[in-house]
Amino acid sequence: MANGIFINNNWEQPHAGGVLDVVAPSDGSSFGTIAAGDAIDVDKAVRAARAAYETGSWGRMPAYERGRLLLRLSQSILDNLEDLTALEARDTGKPLRQARADIEVCARYFEFYGGAADKFNGDTIPFLKGFFAATERGPHGVTGHIIPWNYPAQMFARTMAPSLAMGNATVIKPAEDACQTPLALVELAAAAGFPAGAVNLVSGLGTTAGAALVSHPGIDFLSFTGSPQVGQLVQIEAAKNHITCTLELGGKSPQIVFADVDLDAALPTLVAAIVQNAGQTCSAGSRLLVQRAAYDKIVCAVADRFSALRAGTPEMNLDLGPLISAKQLARVRDFCDAAAAQSVPLIASGEIAEGVPADGFFFTPKLYGPVPHANRLAQDEIFGPVLSVLPFEDEAEALALANGTDFGLVAGVWTSDAKRSMRVARAVRAGQVFVNAYGAGGGVELPFGGRRKSGHGREKGFAALYDFSVEKTIVVKHD
Repeated sequence: MANGIFINNNWEQPHAGGVLDVVAPSDGSSFGTIAAGDAIDVDKAVRAARAAYETGSWGRMPAYERGRLLLRLSQSILDNLEDLTALEARDTGKPLRQARADIEVCARYFEFYGGAADKFNGDTIPFLKGFFAATERGPHGVTGHIIPWNYPAQMFARTMAPSLAMGNATVIKPAEDACQTPLALVELAAAAGFPAGAVNLVSGLGTTAGAALVSHPGIDFLSFTGSPQVGQLVQIEAAKNHITCTLELGGKSPQIVFADVDLDAALPTLVAAIVQNAGQTCSAGSRLLVQRAAYDKIVCAVADRFSALRAGTPEMNLDLGPLISAKQLARVRDFCDAAAAQSVPLIASGEIAEGVPADGFFFTPKLYGPVPHANRLAQDEIFGPVLSVLPFEDEAEALALANGTDFGLVAGVWTSDAKRSMRVARAVRAGQVFVNAYGAGGGVELPFGGRRKSGHGREKGFAALYDFSVEKTIVVKHD
């Protein structure tokens, strides 16, 4: 297992020599350590990236060659699929089949942006006679990336691939709770041929390494995924250095289910949208809004599925794995304890499979309802397998409930009425809206981002290339 900070394609010991334990969520045991980088390590990484961009081969590399490197890395990830899958599953606790899907999506990001690297064009502008005017898009320079623990491999690729495609040199700070696949991926990038300094990694605590990265004056653009509270601090630090940032800060996403829904088709997705990754997903469908005309039928069907859910270790390949840490487990339990104290009805609960380690961070999926709209269960991001059911009478009330939180990341609309589906999809305040679907299997091609406390800026698709680039206008007088 790599243990250090990755600078100029080499592993180095952190400046202060500190390490952090790596804990397996399935049994609570420590299975290694990672480097505890600090501000001096971050400064060294930023300087390496700056040199790669300004004087190294990376800054002079044409777009099509960058694209070839990204494609090579994508293939390398697939060539190492099983090893990376095992690493991701052990580090996060998620079922093996989900970890494997995450690695495949990770490879897809590098494939998509490898193909896009030399196809992102500027525009010509009709202007005065005797002038030629055009725009071009180029890299910011050095970009900083802070990623969360819930999807380490996917998040590494989601933020790094478009930045590298645009020609930026990068410094990434992975989450201390789960970063084994990012450590492996930077090695694969070096082996794929990325020049020294193009990809740098400093592991460590968010309060030290993360804080040093977001405040570093040598960073030209920031990408952050995490909580609204920390995202606010990131934005403040970015403003101090007069740079922009992309923030993806979570959600409280509604699934709006009308009485005319094709229930057999919808049920698997309605449940999977909250159980996926044990509910530790920013875009989790954590609010189920159900029309009163079919409330009992729909909720009973969802409850039957919830009662059959089982949590287990990665090797068991059940519906979900453990939560990431004891801290996260305590947080989710606190929400449910408060709901019980407030007499919020518990409709159904899953179970923890027999034979799981006693010290694992397992939590049984829970279905609550009807949940009052103002209750914490319906307003706050829990980040666990907890689904809140809220009834509504008509389309107007459905929209009032859907838009009635501080978040605006994703929404789902389930109805057989095509006209209504378009009305509601356009009226919901969210960055992504799915009709009779949800999530769409990773959706690498689909722009992703939120409104309000869900953040701003866009990741995925060609939209990410806009955020990771700067537009320049060039005007030439030729007469």
